[in-house]
Amino acid sequence: MDQKKILIVEDEHIIAKDIKESLKNFGYSVVDIVYTGNDAIKKAEKHHPDLVLMDIMLKGDMNGIEVAQYIRDNIHIPVVFLTAYADEKTLHGAKITEPFGYIIKPFEDAELHSTIQLALYKFKMERKLVEREQWLTTILKSISDAVIVTNKDGKITFINPIAEMLTGWKNNEALEKDLFEVYKVIDDKNIGTTDEMISDLLSQDMFIARSNQLLISKDNTIIPVDTVLTNLADDESEITGSVVVIRDITKRLEAEEKTIESLEKLRKAMGGIIQAMAFTVEKRDPYTAGHQRRVADLARTIAKEMKLTPDKIDGIRLAGVIHDIGKIAVPSEILSKPGALNEIEFNLIKKHPEVGYDILKNIDFPWPIAEIVRQHHERMDGSGYPRGMKGDEITLEARILAVADVVEAMASHRPYRASLGLDKALEEITVNTGVKYDKDVVNTCILLFNEKKYEFR
Repeated sequence: MDQKKILIVEDEHIIAKDIKESLKNFGYSVVDIVYTGNDAIKKAEKHHPDLVLMDIMLKGDMNGIEVAQYIRDNIHIPVVFLTAYADEKTLHGAKITEPFGYIIKPFEDAELHSTIQLALYKFKMERKLVEREQWLTTILKSISDAVIVTNKDGKITFINPIAEMLTGWKNNEALEKDLFEVYKVIDDKNIGTTDEMISDLLSQDMFIARSNQLLISKDNTIIPVDTVLTNLADDESEITGSVVVIRDITKRLEAEEKTIESLEKLRKAMGGIIQAMAFTVEKRDPYTAGHQRRVADLARTIAKEMKLTPDKIDGIRLAGVIHDIGKIAVPSEILSKPGALNEIEFNLIKKHPEVGYDILKNIDFPWPIAEIVRQHHERMDGSGYPRGMKGDEITLEARILAVADVVEAMASHRPYRASLGLDKALEEITVNTGVKYDKDVVNTCILLFNEKKYEFR
């Protein structure tokens, strides 16, 4: 172990020498003994000791409190005060310098030793904390994503350079601002921060992901982004703040656009790439306009009632919004045909889950969106398509989407038939509970309509 170096600042020579002998007995190295504040500063700068023992009452222009403040702020060395004075005024003045110890003279050697040990340990821990904070700040400043940190009240406490550039808010402008003054986005339907988004960001959930949002910068520039929010909690799981990570996905969307241009020339999307895909399908098939949105809402509600995690619920909703994207490969005249489909036409329709998978599989979603889309026409008994999967081979998300899809489709009008009605739709899934459709999903769906009065909107 390195021998710790100590500087003694004490204008009573006998006391100073006694302290020096005691310190040597404890295994410390005394770099010097000085009697004035100016000398203390010079010796501290020269020797840079591990600790300074500082008498408060010194001869000369500076007292011990002033010297301690200078040493702490400029040389960064811990100070322990030695004094014969314990009055309130002296103690208050000493506290301002944040000393690492305070010993009232006369004192015992054991008291001196324990105070020094505690001071050195406290300084070591404080330095580690400062170094860790500096290390973390350096990382946050250097990463390529925008990072905004808030306290538990949603007020901004840190914003890194990428966030400054992305939002248009400088660090000194953003600090203490409400998060939603700086982090403004367009969601699926509305401009600005919605009640749902505020609820998500201020919830007790530890991790929330939002994809394909549009960030509105300070100068009203619109930037497509993905957002992840992680709540910070203390040892008692109380939320103490949040970290919002925002990624500019402009280049990713541009790359995705190029891959789908040959299918339908999907161009820039104000509501995000997912909404653009859904809108494209509905425009080609006006009879099912709103179908994907209604299926997505029912699937999300079922998942929520089944108490799935918020992350899974989000994935199911997103998959529902684009579950029929593969119909982009089906000729419009088949989609809008007023009569029954023949076998060849129906076989073309049956290819849409696989086409949807091919379109989506290379997009970096935080959920298995492509696989859910591919499986939404699979059935528990293996009678579905395109791969004839059975039971637990089918993801729970796809099983939920399958029930929502069937109920909405049967309850809605189609070009080749009038609406069969909600009762018929619920009868279909009830009769085939555990056969074609997952039992738990069916029971939850029926509960929503019969007891909780769920309605398609």
